[in-house]
Amino acid sequence: MKTVVIHAAKDLRIEDRETEAVGPGQVEVAIQAGGICGSDLHYYHEGGIGAIRVREPMILGHEVAGTITALGASVNGLAIGDRVAVSPSRPCSACDYCLKGMQNHCLNMRFYGSAMPMPHIQGAFRQRLVAESWQCHKVADNVSINEAAFAEPLAVTLHAVARAGSLLNKRVLVTGCGPIGALIIIAARAHGAREIVATDVMEPVLAKVREIGADRTINVAENAEQLAAYSANKGYFDVMFEASGNERAMRSGLEVLRPRGILVQVGLGGDVSIPQNLVVSKEIDMRGSFRFHEEFGLAVDMINRRRVDVKPLLSRTYPLEEAIAAFEIAGDRSQSMKVQLSFE
Repeated sequence: MKTVVIHAAKDLRIEDRETEAVGPGQVEVAIQAGGICGSDLHYYHEGGIGAIRVREPMILGHEVAGTITALGASVNGLAIGDRVAVSPSRPCSACDYCLKGMQNHCLNMRFYGSAMPMPHIQGAFRQRLVAESWQCHKVADNVSINEAAFAEPLAVTLHAVARAGSLLNKRVLVTGCGPIGALIIIAARAHGAREIVATDVMEPVLAKVREIGADRTINVAENAEQLAAYSANKGYFDVMFEASGNERAMRSGLEVLRPRGILVQVGLGGDVSIPQNLVVSKEIDMRGSFRFHEEFGLAVDMINRRRVDVKPLLSRTYPLEEAIAAFEIAGDRSQSMKVQLSFE
């Protein structure tokens, strides 16, 4: 089978690998669609994410969907020919965190396409993937395989929404409107947010999030004063989702959060300086949000039931053979929101 393998920064190769045998409780999935994630782009452009570096060839990818082509023994509820979205999250189910229902913090997590452990966890950008049956969630007949591949990033945002608590009737600020920020807007709207304001520094992505449900957008590179106006009377927003990983975005957001507002940090970045006095005086709750677990099944269900529409976020699809071109365009925010690979 053909796979998409990263060797070092800007060294992406299409390589042949042996297919794996299907064991008990497992299924073989013919991968058809795979979304290029921000972490994939970090591996491609920089050879790693922060201190985590690629130290051996690694198959990339974790946002995938396809069709079951083989079943192992003792698999129930799935059949050959079923289309499925595959969760990349494979916790051990035995460590302290797993036993406490915090599987996203598993001490022995095997998350597809991760260079954190050594040997690396190989990813899902491959023509055939052998997965545990419990990772696979059926896709409705009226849902495209490309929509199904959005389940993973949508699950990330559903976990972020859960970290914030109830959004019913809340005023929400989203900073950073890449794929995750855009999906946070969709998830927040589905969870009852009263008003959603989104900020970014690029007009093309702001135009896209207006299309999918943001009530107002602000280009903070050109009109920072429009966001600053929300700081009157100690702030305006009840909840802020910070999806850029940018210190300036976090600091400006804290200025416009109401007292006892909630900041959910979703974007990854380096070390930042926090205005401690502001956090203390306004009694701000700062919460991190990392990956997901049970939210993956909810994401597939919401897509299946048409409770959310992810189609506007798909910018382009490239064949597997043009993976390098796909990665290049995916890294250009002026041209793309979400780029997917086709493995058919």
